[in-house]
Amino acid sequence: MENQGRKKRKSQKTKSNRKGCSSSIDGDTIFALMLAAICNSNEPFSEAIIKRCLKSLHLSLTPNSHKDEPRLQTLPVPVLSLLPVLLKSKCDEIVSRSAEIAGAASIFSFEMNEQIALDAGIVKGLILAVGASNKMVSLAACNAVLDLSTTSVGRERLLEFSAVEHLMFKYLQVPESSKRLVAICSLDKGSDICPRIGVKEDDLLVLLLDAVITLINTCDIDRLETMPRKLSETFSVCLKELWAKVHNQMLLRNTLKFGQDEHANLSSIRTNDMAESIFRLSINAGHLTTPFPFDVVKKGIFGTGESSFENFILNHWEVLPLRIRTCSKALNEQDDVFSSFVQHLNLKKTDSSFVLPVLQGMVSCLPIDSDELNILNFLKMVRNELGCPIIYGQDIRVLRTLGHLKEEVHFFQESSVPCTKGPHFLYINDVLKCEDAYKKGYTIALRGMEFRLENIAAIADGLASLFGQPSVGVNLYLTPPNSQGLACHYDDHCVFVCQLLGTKQWTIASQPVVSLPHLYEPLGSLHSAKTGNSMAGHSQFLLREGDILYIPRGFPHEACTVAESGEPDETTGFSLHLTLAIEVDPPFDF
Repeated sequence: MENQGRKKRKSQKTKSNRKGCSSSIDGDTIFALMLAAICNSNEPFSEAIIKRCLKSLHLSLTPNSHKDEPRLQTLPVPVLSLLPVLLKSKCDEIVSRSAEIAGAASIFSFEMNEQIALDAGIVKGLILAVGASNKMVSLAACNAVLDLSTTSVGRERLLEFSAVEHLMFKYLQVPESSKRLVAICSLDKGSDICPRIGVKEDDLLVLLLDAVITLINTCDIDRLETMPRKLSETFSVCLKELWAKVHNQMLLRNTLKFGQDEHANLSSIRTNDMAESIFRLSINAGHLTTPFPFDVVKKGIFGTGESSFENFILNHWEVLPLRIRTCSKALNEQDDVFSSFVQHLNLKKTDSSFVLPVLQGMVSCLPIDSDELNILNFLKMVRNELGCPIIYGQDIRVLRTLGHLKEEVHFFQESSVPCTKGPHFLYINDVLKCEDAYKKGYTIALRGMEFRLENIAAIADGLASLFGQPSVGVNLYLTPPNSQGLACHYDDHCVFVCQLLGTKQWTIASQPVVSLPHLYEPLGSLHSAKTGNSMAGHSQFLLREGDILYIPRGFPHEACTVAESGEPDETTGFSLHLTLAIEVDPPFDF
């Protein structure tokens, strides 16, 4: 069921010279009556007169009202000047009707919306009325705020008077039981990627959610950072809890058709709008990831030797592969940069059960240029894609290398080749298939880990700063025993392979197959004769837990899981590693 305020906002705004019925309501008479009643508020008839005048005004502004009802060409300025006083009335019905008139006027025309927005008394009155204890008043005021926010002027004025903070506070006062019954609804035929969000039984909660998300997604960086920290953090937690329920409904494809559930109050907010709000709230200065200091990154990757990093830069950087041997117990140490990530996954030595919960909690990570400085501009460009399920090929690959030609085989064959059918979103059935694929020998490769986990982001940012490069991308590879994931290939970026669990055998060519490639140059996998020629001279490295391997860009390489001698395959062939890819910008060309 769609709330009445939402139906009202569907009416298209018209210009102020919009024609009404042939008769017209006498605005001067209405003003005179209400002014007299306000001035004589102690008289018993005053409230009744004001209520009747407000009802007449509201009907005259509402589209599709009674045909015999006179229509206003515009809301008279004298009447407009009374709204701030009426919004402060002790009578709930008067406040409610005044808010309804402000809302109706806001969507009557762009000119009237601007008139309402520029009246500080009306804007403040509506914002304060949202927090009223009377639900009728809160509903009317919240609807009016949404009506006012249909224009950029209205949104800016609401933000100017701290509407977001008041809406957040009111939302947090709603009983938790009302936030549990979440529904998502698809209005577009054949599309449920970004369905609308609704809450069963509680229309006020839907309106509050609608209004606060609309305004959060209007905020600039400065306004986001000046929000009260505690309030922003508390609301963000609530929004994330609601998002978890929404995301779960999306994964299950448990999407209602419009009108299917008469108890579901739907907002105009879609899942991507909620995802954007969560992202924007994280921009608050207190939520930003702090990169690991240079010394911590150096120690975590290159060890404690004073000349180890300098020796690496002089003798190996973009010249030769290097296994950087660290203590095999390093991942259990509290000061190791990767230990918190391993602990977060809660992995056991031979456990692959983390695949399902990890994939279930992920959303698609959209590609972003390493030199993108305006994050809000990026959000605008990808707004319609935010919060969608992970996409095969972009966020995840499930593959293995087979045969004497060592060709890559994808578990989801239909999604491995670009086609015109659109992206392959992984819903719950495909997520379950990924765990089954792993058991059948397929490697699970996840992209964009630096955007998904704070501890990985801290490592990536610290490493990028250490090398003076714009960014570091992080992928995760989970490979079952006796298996090879990617075929032999080379990259356009330098790679640090960090072995977290298990062992893996790497084979790397002694020389680059071509001159060092620049970023984003077309790359191809090396197969058959090319593979044999490029790998004729090669080095092999066996990585154990805590080992780190450096591979320069342009060097062909491949890797497979192996069991160390004397150990049973089923307990030692499992491998989990991260690749930290350092994008090396080419020199400037003049």
